[in-house]
Amino acid sequence: MSTADRSQILNGIRRSLRRGELSADGLQAAQDRLRQPPRGPIVARAQLGQADRVALFCQWAEFNNATIARVGAAEVPSEVAAFLARNNLPASIAMAPSPQLDGYDWAGQKMLSIRRGRGEGSDQVSVTGAFAGITETGTLVMASGPDHPVSLNLMPDTHIVVLREADIVGGYEDVWGRLRERYGKDHMPRTVNTITGPSRTGDIEQTIELGAHGPRRMHILVVRE
Repeated sequence: MSTADRSQILNGIRRSLRRGELSADGLQAAQDRLRQPPRGPIVARAQLGQADRVALFCQWAEFNNATIARVGAAEVPSEVAAFLARNNLPASIAMAPSPQLDGYDWAGQKMLSIRRGRGEGSDQVSVTGAFAGITETGTLVMASGPDHPVSLNLMPDTHIVVLREADIVGGYEDVWGRLRERYGKDHMPRTVNTITGPSRTGDIEQTIELGAHGPRRMHILVVRE
């Protein structure tokens, strides 16, 4: 968007608010704010060292009905297979076509069938990475793109998420900063999903039902560095 176009839009808003035309100084202040957005309030409970931050994220994620496994990188494929076996789920997964996930040794799991791509109606289990985990609420952040189809977050009944410890941040404000750094202001992902535990609702007689609008089961593998 050109400066002239932006000025026209801002002046139109100001006229509707009866504030008059935007001065040159006012326009510069608005552009400076867009270039360097101010941070919002920082939640005190999320301002921890990394080890405590990871532990608190896991605590909140479990509170929100997710299950957690803390594993090393070499254990990721075997933990996925073991989770499926423990829950009597088919040894077949739809996996995000992510370079991060491709870096794990899936070939060692001979009984595991893997299809890479977007989610389909017949998929029962998906495996994805995550852009970030948020300590203050145990929330996962998913950024859409060719390496992470949004359908994998929503369609299968079981969602397995591989989250690196280094991607666990304190609060929501940290996530927006990381998004701007990775993608740039004019190249943000089309969709950013924040997911706190499996899908659930309490609309029916105030009784919590899992799987209302998405997966009824979420398992998070927190990968040690």
